[in-house]
Amino acid sequence: MTTHAAVTNRRFVLASRPKGAPTAQDFRLESVKVSEPAEGEVLLRTLYLSLDPYMRGRMSDAPSYAPPVELGGVMVGETVAQVVASHHEGYVAGDLVLSDSGWQDYAVSNGTGLTKLGSMAKPSWALGVLGMPGFTAYMGLLDIGQPKAGETVVVAAATGAVGSLVGQIAKIKGCHVVGVAGGADKCRAAIDELGFDACIDRNAADFADQLATACPRGIDVYFESVGGAVFNAVLPLLNLSARVPVCGLIAQYNAEHLPEGGDRTPLLMGAILVKRIKVQGFIIFDYAPRYPEFFKEMSEWLAQGKISFREDFVDGLENAPQAFIGLLEGKNFGKLVIKVADAH
Repeated sequence: MTTHAAVTNRRFVLASRPKGAPTAQDFRLESVKVSEPAEGEVLLRTLYLSLDPYMRGRMSDAPSYAPPVELGGVMVGETVAQVVASHHEGYVAGDLVLSDSGWQDYAVSNGTGLTKLGSMAKPSWALGVLGMPGFTAYMGLLDIGQPKAGETVVVAAATGAVGSLVGQIAKIKGCHVVGVAGGADKCRAAIDELGFDACIDRNAADFADQLATACPRGIDVYFESVGGAVFNAVLPLLNLSARVPVCGLIAQYNAEHLPEGGDRTPLLMGAILVKRIKVQGFIIFDYAPRYPEFFKEMSEWLAQGKISFREDFVDGLENAPQAFIGLLEGKNFGKLVIKVADAH
């Protein structure tokens, strides 16, 4: 077997826990020798690295649904990788797999958590439309939101990896879909490319008024991934028995303390009670047994041309920190993916 001991593995580790928004200094690029896989292991080379908002939470040591990245530990992240050497009977060199290799060029795995990708048209889709973001959109909207034809669905982060799919699935189900996005270009794309009925710029001075105008019959389902001022505008428009799936709160991820001003909890709880609103948070790995159901239906929608999906590629592992910082600021347009290497 060809030795890989002389090959360098670049990896980003967590250098410090961010105070507020992450900075480049919170990450450290290291170079180490690539390890040889032992019996029962494979050596993986990262081709694509997914960057996602949840990673901000993993940089903190505050209690959460998953353990934090240790200081000096490799930053977590899903990857599409290629097997370059194998001592595992289930894999051969050349296999493409979905893995949790994190922010690095190479990783050794014993096969736990690896998924073969087979003949997927675009391997990077395993990190997006056919992966965690697509699965999140599908289960959050259909299992918790339960949209009915003719209802109004509002989607935060409408051109992001999750929101763009939530809106399109809601259209397939016959709903009136209103997106919320940052900037005129994103709003235009939500309508022209994704088929939303309307999209409101969250930066507009009269955002709340525009949202109300776009939702003349109120809001039946609000897919929440942002929080903050967007939710404040949505709350008074929620209808009787509205449903609010919550998969993230990106507007609050960098906050070091609660926002100033009056306590809005009584207003929120009062609305939940009087309007019988269902607000349910969810973490997508809770739905793992239903992944085949999602994969089958989403694959069919893609084949039928009912789903459009945009990927925002950034070349080079070395650019991951700045790309991630930009993601938290809303600079990405579609699913943010780092292209690390070409397949061989």
